[in-house]
Amino acid sequence: MLKLGGYINILIAIGHIVGLIWANQMFEITGIGNEMATLALKHSVLPYLSTIFVAIVFFVFGLYGLSADHKFRKLPFLKTVLFLIAGLYLLRGLGELIADQIQGTNTMAETMYSLFALAIGLLFLIGGLEKRKIKNNNYNESNQPTYQNNSSTKSKSG
Repeated sequence: MLKLGGYINILIAIGHIVGLIWANQMFEITGIGNEMATLALKHSVLPYLSTIFVAIVFFVFGLYGLSADHKFRKLPFLKTVLFLIAGLYLLRGLGELIADQIQGTNTMAETMYSLFALAIGLLFLIGGLEKRKIKNNNYNESNQPTYQNNSSTKSKSG
C-alpha cells in the first residue's frame, strides 16, 4: 500500500511539473485558475513557483511511501511522517467533501479530487498501520523465551 501511495505521489509531482507547460489550462482544469491569476498579479512567476513547491511536497510524500516499503533509503521520522501524510490527505478529502456539501458547491471534479485524496490517505494510513503491526509482531516474536524439552535429561524414578 505504501509503495502504491509513494508512486502515485511521484506521478502527481511529475504531473505538476509537466503541467507547467500548459499552466493556464492546468490551473483552470484543477479549479484554481482565479487564485493563480490573482497570485500572478502580485508577481508573474508566483504561480509557477507555488506549483513547483507543491510538486516538491508531493515528491517528498512519494519518497516517504517508498522508504516505508524499503524501495528507498530510510528517511527520518518515517512512522510519524507517514501518519502525517495520511492525516493531510484524509483531512483534505473529507474536509472538501464536507465543505462542498455545506456550501452547496459540489462539482464532479472537486468530488473526484476529494475521493482521490481519501484513497491516497487510506493507502498511507492502512500501510502505516500494517507496518507498525508487522514491526510489533516481529518485536514480540523475537522477545519470546525459548523453551526446551528437558524430559530426556530428567531421571525417571519408578
